[in-house]
Amino acid sequence: MIELAILGTVLIGAALGLAVWAGQSRLVSTFLYIERDFQDKLRRLRIRATNLRAYLVCWLGAVIGVSAVMWTVVGLPVLGVLVAIVLFCLPWYILRRLAEQRREQIEDQLADAMVSLSSAIKAGLSLAQAMEILSRQCPAPICQEFQQIYGEYQMGKTMETCLKEAKERLRSENFALFAAAMEASRQSGGRLNETVERIAHSVRELQRLERKIRSETAQARTSALYMAMAPAVILLMYYLFVDPQATARLFTEIPGQMILAVAILLNIVAYLWARRILNPEI
Repeated sequence: MIELAILGTVLIGAALGLAVWAGQSRLVSTFLYIERDFQDKLRRLRIRATNLRAYLVCWLGAVIGVSAVMWTVVGLPVLGVLVAIVLFCLPWYILRRLAEQRREQIEDQLADAMVSLSSAIKAGLSLAQAMEILSRQCPAPICQEFQQIYGEYQMGKTMETCLKEAKERLRSENFALFAAAMEASRQSGGRLNETVERIAHSVRELQRLERKIRSETAQARTSALYMAMAPAVILLMYYLFVDPQATARLFTEIPGQMILAVAILLNIVAYLWARRILNPEI
C-alpha cells in the first residue's frame, strides 16, 4: 500500500512537471495577473505587499500539496481537485470582500465628510486647508484617503491629480461624482460649497435607498445562507441515521466523488448568485 502511494505521488509529480514545462509561458502570465490583482486589492486595503510573490508561491505549493495528499494518501482524487480549487480561490474572495467592505464604509462616511468640507469652505478656507481638516477630524477609513490626498498635494501634485488618483484607487461612484464636481467647480469658478452640499444631499438619498433595500432583503439573504448550509446537514443526517453505507460511497468511489463535487460547486454558485441578486446596485 505504501509503495502504491509513493508510486502515485511520483507519477502525479511527473505529470505536474510535464504540464508546467509545456504551458510555462501561459502559467507565468497567469501568475503575474494573479499577483497584480492581489497587489491592487492589498493597495486598496492599505496593506503593504512586501514579499507578495514569495507568499503566493508558498500558497500555490501548499494547495498542490494538499491536493496530492488527498489524491494519493487519502484516496479522494476528485475531492482533492475540488479542495485545491476552493483553497486557490479563497484568499482572492476574502481580499475582495474586505476591499468591498472598506469601500462601503468610505461611501457611508462620504456624505458627512462632504458636509464638513462645505462648511470649511464656507468659513473661508481653501480646498487644501479643508482637506487637511478632514484628514484630522473624519473617522477611519475615509480620513486615510484625505490624508493621502493632502500629503500628495503638499509634495507638489496638483489637486486635480490627487483627486483623480484617489478616484481610481477607491473605485467609488459617489467619490467619483464628488471629485468631478470639485474639478468642474474649480475650472468654472462656481461656488464650491453649494455644489458639494447638493452632492452630499444626493449621496444621502442614495444611501437611504440602499439601506432600505438591505433591510427588506435581510431575511432573504439569511434564507440563502441557510439553504447553502442545508445540503451539508442533510448529508450528515443521512450518514448518521438513514443509510451510512450508501452515503460513504459518495466519498470512497469515483462516481460518488464526482457527484459530490458537482453538487458542492452548484451549491457555491447558487449561494453567490443569490447574494448577487439580493445586493443590487442603485
